[in-house]
Amino acid sequence: MSDFTSDMKGMRTQSREAANRREYIAYFAVIFVVSLPVACITWALTAARHMRMPQKSPLRTAWSEASVITSMILSA
Repeated sequence: MSDFTSDMKGMRTQSREAANRREYIAYFAVIFVVSLPVACITWALTAARHMRMPQKSPLRTAWSEASVITSMILSA
């Protein structure tokens, strides 16, 4: 028989990393869904005001905002 008690630390690290990843994805999804309508409205108003298309699409803007906000939340 094998003794796995000495290798339990490695197993805990992997499950903690997986939990952190799932938490990041959950927060990211919620923040992305909330920021997408705001980004669309901002994009449309900017396009109407300047009479040209903004460089970043609303999807890209919402994605970058969600990424920054999620990182800030999880680093605190």
